[in-house]
Order: sequence, then C-alpha cells, then structure tokens
Amino acid sequence: MNYLGWIKGAALAGVATIALTAGSAQAQTVWRINVSMPQDGHHGIAIDTFAEEVERLTEGRYVIETFYAGSLGGERESIEGVQLGTLELTFTSTGPVPNFVPELSILDIPFLFRDYEHARGVLDSEIGDELLGRFESHGIKGLAWADNGFRHMTNDIRPIESPEDLDGLKLRTMESPVHIAAYREFGILPTPMAFPEVFAALQQGVVDGQENPLSVIESNNFDEVQQYLSMTGHVFSPCVFLMNLDLWNGLSDEDQAHFVEAAQAGTAANRARVDEDEATAIETMRADGMEILEDIDRDAFVAALSEVNAQFAEEFGAEEVQAIRDWQPE
Repeated sequence: MNYLGWIKGAALAGVATIALTAGSAQAQTVWRINVSMPQDGHHGIAIDTFAEEVERLTEGRYVIETFYAGSLGGERESIEGVQLGTLELTFTSTGPVPNFVPELSILDIPFLFRDYEHARGVLDSEIGDELLGRFESHGIKGLAWADNGFRHMTNDIRPIESPEDLDGLKLRTMESPVHIAAYREFGILPTPMAFPEVFAALQQGVVDGQENPLSVIESNNFDEVQQYLSMTGHVFSPCVFLMNLDLWNGLSDEDQAHFVEAAQAGTAANRARVDEDEATAIETMRADGMEILEDIDRDAFVAALSEVNAQFAEEFGAEEVQAIRDWQPE
C-alpha cells in the first residue's frame, strides 16, 4: 500500500466512533457532516433533517453530528475531506465541485434553467441521477441534489439594470470555471473566494459585490454591506449531499437506502426553506434600506453571453446542454 493509501485507510479507520447505547449492547457509529452556512438557514435545515432521519431510520445505529458556518472548513476543504476520508459527509453548493468532478460544470452554465420547477425537475430526473453518479469515480458518493437557489447580484457601487452596468465591477464568485468565464464576458473582474471570507471582504471594500441566492444574501446579512440588489437570476445553484464512497460501500443495502431516504428528506426541507425565504427576503431587505431592482431585461443578459455559451456547448456537448434546456415535466 502506498503512503496516500495508508493515510486514507487510517483516516477511514478512525471516523467511526463506536459506543454502547444506553440500556443495550448495540454498536453506534458517529459520523460528521459540515456546511459553510449558519445553522438557521436552508443549508442548516437540510443537514439537521438529514441527521434526524438517519438516526430514526437506522434506529440509532448511526448518529450524524452536524457542524455549521464552515467550522470544519469551507466547501472545497469539506469536499476534499470527504474524498480523502478525513470527513464523512458534507452538504455543499456546487461552486467548488468542478475541482473534483469537472464535467459537472455543465450545471453552472448561466440561464440554463428557466425557473425552480425546471431546475428541480431536471435534478430529480434521470438526467440528475446520471450526473449524481459521476461523483463515484472520484471517491465520493452523491446522495441527493438539493437547492442553493437562483443567484442574484449585489454590489455597493451602482444599480445593475443592464449587462453594461457590470463592466469593471470586482465581484466575489465561487470557484466555478464556467461562472468565471461567463462573468468575464460581462466585463466583471471575478474574484474567487471562500464563502466564510465574503462578508469581511465586502465590508472592507476588497470586492465591490457578490452573487448569491436571496436566502444566502439575507441569512448572511449582506444587505448590511451592500446597497444594490439586482434580481438577475443568472445561475441556478444546486446543493448536494456527499458521502465518502468507501464508507458508503461499507453500508448494508438497507442502510444505503436509509441514507438516501434521509438525504431526500433533507432536500425536501431545504427546498421548502428556500421557497419560504424567497417569499419574504425581498421585502425584508428593502425595508432595511437595500435598493432592489426586480425588472431585469433577462434577454439582454442572455444575448451578452452568446459567444461564451457557444464555447460551453462545445465543451459539454450541445445535445447534453440542450437536453437540460428542453426538459419538460411529464
């Protein structure tokens, strides 16, 4: 066994904490799941629900300890930990996922999805299942897709009403190569940055703005350090439950089904919270003094990306991209 293999094996050997449940001789395995967002939000409710359901469905044989606000690392570090076996589970946006599974960058194409029904329908379909399966060749098991939400742009310089208004703005972005390429086409100066660093960077003027779903903008109080919010809806950002593949393979068929069911319950809770946040966030932040532009010319933004979209079609396959665009509910 090479050194990396030994490290991975040692890590996996140490992740299962065995204890005796009170009044019984039943072994209990304790694993951890980490998110980069606060507990009181759509990421927190996802992993809280997942943890509750795992413990219920396995009758306490598996217990999931939950960690929030990047306490075990940012999203990229968490995915890497899951891949190596130093962390058992994570729930993450797909921002850093292409660093591990490059072909999943297809989901980052701007204006790929029409609305929530379209995005959720694709991810819950055979298309989503096939994309989820691509994690396995990279040492990771994808359990279920969930929502981060449609991303909108905020900044502290000027209102964004047209693509031309973006020229020269320095925006924090996720690590997605597709996002970065598209934002450069807009004239944005993209600045990839780990999420826990974003508030301070906005507050200190290191970047002019950022882009995130409404639930993220509100729950992280970005309205305190950003004057303008433009409802661009330029990218749908999924989230995903991820698990170390070796640990997954060590589960019985029954427990594998339990973990998937728990993740799907987490997804349902996550999506309900996203819907709730979307229904109230605009008025809440407007009342707090944020200037919000809802009447955005989507077609103008789409047209501004025609050249880079042609590159994406070539990179990911025109048929595969079109299959996502054309998906309709049965």
